[in-house]
Amino acid sequence: MSSESALTLPPPRSLALPKIPPHWSHKHLLGLEHLTADEITLILDFAEALHGATHQGRTKLDLLKGRTVANLFFENSTRTRNSFSLAAKRLGADTVEFSSSGSSVAKGETFIDTAKTIEAMLVDAVVVRHSSPGTPHMLANHLKCSIVNAGDGPHEHPTQGLLDLLTIRQHRGSLAGLTVALVGDIAHSRTARSNIWGLLKLGAKVIVCGPATLVSKNWEKLGVEVAYDLDKILPRCDVLNLLRIQFERQAIRPFPSVHEYMLLYAMNKERIQRSKEDILIMAPGPINRGVELTPEVADGPHSVILEQVTNGIAVRMATLWLLLGGLNTAVKHDAA
Repeated sequence: MSSESALTLPPPRSLALPKIPPHWSHKHLLGLEHLTADEITLILDFAEALHGATHQGRTKLDLLKGRTVANLFFENSTRTRNSFSLAAKRLGADTVEFSSSGSSVAKGETFIDTAKTIEAMLVDAVVVRHSSPGTPHMLANHLKCSIVNAGDGPHEHPTQGLLDLLTIRQHRGSLAGLTVALVGDIAHSRTARSNIWGLLKLGAKVIVCGPATLVSKNWEKLGVEVAYDLDKILPRCDVLNLLRIQFERQAIRPFPSVHEYMLLYAMNKERIQRSKEDILIMAPGPINRGVELTPEVADGPHSVILEQVTNGIAVRMATLWLLLGGLNTAVKHDAA
């Protein structure tokens, strides 16, 4: 839709959001491991409500007017960082954008001192991405504001997991009974861990598939199936989530060549023809065309990759609202 048509959308005068149940008491979102199925479903329901209320993210609400959200990113990010920033602004919040390069961290200031300095600017929530697992949990113990995990090393990436769940639910109605395969670099993927927790809690069967150097049998302890042959599991899959090979986190090359990986695990036109007719192709991004999937699959009718990006804003609006708002269900709309 063009920007001109977006400006003509008639904003409703008020909006009734779903009620927040009394048992919702979370101040932080650090991962999906410790959320219940009902709590995950609640976030997805709010995401869909806010997606509609903002006309698919084209108009603003004043739900978080007067609040401030700080994005502290110690790793590169395109989708997550911009998505959190847009989500906060769509709810009327102010944002503070922080990058470690060029900051006082580069001058020797400790991570905690830097975070406390940002919080002292009257910040209500800190969204943090860091290469070290557990960083958001450490911040939650040192800061008074809400903490949102935007990816901590290979541990968890809860909002990516939530937006993946939302995208599947929108296409299938429910996740119960579906077979979802996570394919690729499972060992280094925070997205894989958050997907596993969320998918299992909502009733899906999960298969993790990839080279033995990247998919240990130990994953079975989480209740998932481990597979090394994509072609064998393909006919059973309702959804494929193709995870990027994270060369930057690997000390040694986990397979002989990218060409060999592509032959064994890349989703291509031939494999699509051997899949279920309605299979969903997902990827958390960034995607590597010609490695995890071919261009005709990335841009083909089964791909919902860009829908995932759009849903990221909705899920992050819901997350911020549930952590920071949650008091008034009737809100006013302002044109974007």
